[in-house]
Amino acid sequence: MKPEPVKEEISFADFEKLDIRVGTIISVTEVAQSKKLMKLMVDFGDHTRSILAGIRKERENPQEIKNKQALFVLNLPDRKMAGDVSQGMLFDIGYADGVLPCLAMPERPVPNGTRAG
Repeated sequence: MKPEPVKEEISFADFEKLDIRVGTIISVTEVAQSKKLMKLMVDFGDHTRSILAGIRKERENPQEIKNKQALFVLNLPDRKMAGDVSQGMLFDIGYADGVLPCLAMPERPVPNGTRAG
């Protein structure tokens, strides 16, 4: 893989607008109307959200991420996809570069809802 050039510089204030938090994936189910989406139910400590992620074809067994902590972007507008609604975005590593994606996750367990940044 040849790394892409660094993106355009943004202000720290723009970066601070992102709400990236740790959540535990409590269930992983197929989205019936999609061949690539999986529905993740994620515990953020004070609430649970439904996050749709295009991981169905990326993993031999998408269930392997159940009970794992990962990073999620929470302050995106709800997005309807394949007849379901996603309330955030899985923050994964590799997809944009054509590398087999993996979870962005803390090195040790932290409380659900812990903010990144």
